[in-house]
Amino acid sequence: MSEAYVSIKIENEVAYIEFFHPAHNSLPGDILAKLAKTITEAGENNNIKVIVLKSGGDRTFCAGASFEELININDAATGKVFFSGFANVINAMRKCPKFIIGRIQGKTVGGGVGLAAATDYCMASKFAAIKLSELNIGIGPFVVGPAIERKMGLSAMSQIAIDANTFYPAEWAKQKGLFTQVYESTEMLDEAVKTTAEHLCTYNTEAMLEMKKVFWQGTDHWDALLAERAATSGKLVLSDFTKEKLKGFK
Repeated sequence: MSEAYVSIKIENEVAYIEFFHPAHNSLPGDILAKLAKTITEAGENNNIKVIVLKSGGDRTFCAGASFEELININDAATGKVFFSGFANVINAMRKCPKFIIGRIQGKTVGGGVGLAAATDYCMASKFAAIKLSELNIGIGPFVVGPAIERKMGLSAMSQIAIDANTFYPAEWAKQKGLFTQVYESTEMLDEAVKTTAEHLCTYNTEAMLEMKKVFWQGTDHWDALLAERAATSGKLVLSDFTKEKLKGFK
């Protein structure tokens, strides 16, 4: 696989939405836009009862935002648009009327942790270590923070945001509530995801919709909140500190 994509495959009323980028599944703006659109459309499709969010490749679920695009930001407006990419996906997941299961097969960084946190039921392999690295380059996990805090609590989110150099193991993420289960292999993870998703399809769709509303209660302001957070990141990325840090990635 060498080209980025977002795909959807429907099997037994389960939609498997997969994204991929050759740079460790780091996501540029166009792929994030496709992902948000695909999730929204799957939520509106009556032939789909449950959604699985996954990524291509073996050892990295998502390396966060695209550094190639990040390096080229030169004004606050462009910065806000860039950081709104993950905000739009998280909000699409939040508003989706169907349960979204996360299938996290490998390492997850920055925005990728936000995507995992925005799923309704997240399952992982033992290789799915997580890290919030944003402070390393002079910004912070502002956009994904609300989703992570909602799932893991303020204490755990603060810990990984401050300790920006450290990968925390999948078992730690499970203990903090991000992952529901951690499996020894990707094969075991895939089997469990399939079984769980197809079993959920036997439930009352109206009951699942009402439960999803309960799970996300108190987040109606997130459209505005995440936009504000994106603007904050968009300004910080223009700082001399961050520009100097990003030179090392060119």
